[in-house]
Amino acid sequence: MSGLRIVFMGTPEFAVESLEELISNHFNIVGVVTSQDKPAGRGQLLHQSPVKKYALEKGLNLLQPEKLKDPDFIETLRHLQADLQLVVAFRMLPEVVWNMPALGTFNLHASLLPKYRGAAPINWAIINGETESGVTTFKLQHEIDSGTVLFQERVALGISDTAGDLHDRLMHTGARLLVKTAKTIEEHGLAKTELRLTPQDKGLISHAPKLHKDTCRIDWSQSAVDIYNLIRGLSPYPTAFSHLKNGEDGARTIKLFNSRYTISAHEQPNGLLSTDSKTSLQVYCKDGLLDLSEVQLEGKKRMPVGEFLKGFKIKEGAHLF
Repeated sequence: MSGLRIVFMGTPEFAVESLEELISNHFNIVGVVTSQDKPAGRGQLLHQSPVKKYALEKGLNLLQPEKLKDPDFIETLRHLQADLQLVVAFRMLPEVVWNMPALGTFNLHASLLPKYRGAAPINWAIINGETESGVTTFKLQHEIDSGTVLFQERVALGISDTAGDLHDRLMHTGARLLVKTAKTIEEHGLAKTELRLTPQDKGLISHAPKLHKDTCRIDWSQSAVDIYNLIRGLSPYPTAFSHLKNGEDGARTIKLFNSRYTISAHEQPNGLLSTDSKTSLQVYCKDGLLDLSEVQLEGKKRMPVGEFLKGFKIKEGAHLF
């Protein structure tokens, strides 16, 4: 086992892959810090984070502080005597935490920094129609996602890739890059590692802010390409949505998971639905048509459009807004 003492910090599934890869490469994980259990679902039962579940399964030392500046947590962290802290998809750390280890604290970020600093880099890369993404490891400092870069790895983006596709690809690529980061720091020490660190180019900074409900609502006056990118950039979660008005029925929310688009001139109102009532459901937008392929009507399960149309009659004049 590696002599390097590492504290790992993370919460979602994306972080589990990195923790598992570190253990597979025989790194000494002396502590795992994750979020507190939170109520979830209809019964509001306490939900454990994926990182907590994995840490318990492996018998790792687990910490779940409510506040990262809590004196008891700080003292417990200090007693772990970590040489290095590695962070993947966790919350912002106070300086007293990230500045504690002798070899520093390094973060894995799901973008090619300085592009897409922020909470939702995977989603925004696709929403903005990027043709590549990637992962970055960097040394933490005061301003979020602004530290000096150690390693990056690029990943090509296909025209039909969803946020889910990119998430899974970067999860695996990022885990390998984090192991490379830990091995480099262990082999060269902090002084020689810092010689490899590169400041981020401030002229290339872009942001990936947290996604809100308004971000997910489709504006049918936009271009077909922009709407198509929004749908795939929010699929499968948190999911693009619209409201369906179908005849005299009340408006219902409908989520859109997958689509295709066609650019064509038309004189139809934005949001108007066109269907053969069997396998095709299209929506008019600014400069073309969105051909929907997978939807979820409020109160129903997610399903292919063909299955949806078997049980739901689209009336004349039905539209999304």
